Amino acid sequence: MTIRVAVVGATGKLGRVAVDLIEKADDLRLVAALDSRSDPVEMLGPDDDPSDVVLDVTLPAVSPGVVDHALGAGRNVVVGTSGWSATRLASLAARLRGLPDQGVIVVPNFSLGSALATAFAVAAARHFDSIEIVEAHPATKVDSPSGTAVRTAELIAEARDERGPVVAPHTDQRARGQTVAGVPVHSLRMDGVVAKQSVVFGGAGETLTITHDTTDARAYAAGILHALRSAPAARGLTVGLDRLLGL
Repeated sequence: MTIRVAVVGATGKLGRVAVDLIEKADDLRLVAALDSRSDPVEMLGPDDDPSDVVLDVTLPAVSPGVVDHALGAGRNVVVGTSGWSATRLASLAARLRGLPDQGVIVVPNFSLGSALATAFAVAAARHFDSIEIVEAHPATKVDSPSGTAVRTAELIAEARDERGPVVAPHTDQRARGQTVAGVPVHSLRMDGVVAKQSVVFGGAGETLTITHDTTDARAYAAGILHALRSAPAARGLTVGLDRLLGL
């Protein structure tokens, strides 16, 4: 079976990677490659060769409209855009409950290494009370904290449900970063960085740091392909590459 894909945000860094991957894959076919300002009707592909899946790699302000239009037209969606907060995801999940034959996969980070690093951090979170996240992206990234950092913090909080909240003193001070699900997150936006995240754990007489460093956009290739291939069978809301990988 060939999966027909429309990419919205195709002119961006992640979009260009996705378009190249789709064009080279035997089981995927690119039916539309659009920028973030395209007419919503175009997002579905041409009438004589419509898309099966819409890949959204646009901007936080644009992404909800892309998803809304795609779902309204009966398409499944893969979202690789940041900015999907817990509130926004909850609203999307509620909508999908009324669309039992459709699904949306939201992937804050398509890197397999990042998914594994987050899984390792979640495991460590059950054993340390002092936890903070430092993430870095290029100066051109418009949102902070990153979607990866937000997702990591939320999973850490879930893992600590029985142990209790993270010990994070003085979070009322701006220099302590933004608190996400009880975890302080510090965002760097600077030249020379692709993507990097470190989760730092502190305990009596020791610290543990779990770091994932992306050095090239090719790191996202395997995750993009896996998400696109999983999308036609998706039902409801799936958040995170880790869920697709069974981590």
